[in-house]
Amino acid sequence: MKWRDGVRGDWRPYLIRRLQDAWVQFYVNRFIVPEFDDVGGGLRISFPRNLEIFGGQISVGKHAHINAAKGTLTRLCTWKTGEREGRITMGDHVLISPGTHIVSSESISIGSNTMFASGCYVSDSDWHDTYDRTAELDKHAPIVIGENVWFGVRAIVGKGVTVGDNSIIGAGSVVTRDIPANCIAAGNPARVVRELDPTRQIRTRAELFSEPDEQARKMDQLMRYLLAKNTLRRWLRSVLSPTKED
Repeated sequence: MKWRDGVRGDWRPYLIRRLQDAWVQFYVNRFIVPEFDDVGGGLRISFPRNLEIFGGQISVGKHAHINAAKGTLTRLCTWKTGEREGRITMGDHVLISPGTHIVSSESISIGSNTMFASGCYVSDSDWHDTYDRTAELDKHAPIVIGENVWFGVRAIVGKGVTVGDNSIIGAGSVVTRDIPANCIAAGNPARVVRELDPTRQIRTRAELFSEPDEQARKMDQLMRYLLAKNTLRRWLRSVLSPTKED
């Protein structure tokens, strides 16, 4: 039997929720943080057992949110070929959603405030030569992703690509060539379909963390309010013998 928080709602009492969150953060600090070469403060990871970090030279900035999910692996991986080792470098406030895989043979740089929706795939290598399927050879080139880029669900980014600041890559798009800043690109291969209005201000994820202590206090207050009527008995029933009411 698998323990769960509820079927249609979160029936956990506030104290249970706090204990579970504390355990997740302990697990992240104890087992996940040491896997990075460098990590900024405020790292948050959901379902950390479903996050795979493989290889060295992986770093992430402040207030990164890396999300996995039950049955959906999120993967950050660097590969070593001879003396060359891949590198993944992420700025501050990066958001990675469940099922996203970022795999490097050379170098992948991700700017601050960039967001990946679920199921994205970013790789700076083809991993096999066109005619020699046993070797990578020269089929690799660095990827540079600017700041505040937004990738839609299942977007794919190939080797040697640069994506400019603030641009949006549509869901299911395959990026095989450079995308300029301040535009929306979509399709396979992805091409610019619209330019962003340069007179409009763009709010970024950094604003969510301008006062992290105050944000944490407000989130705790909200959690207390939402879970205030939950009881231990109701939660246990939703776990052990759920009904349509749960």
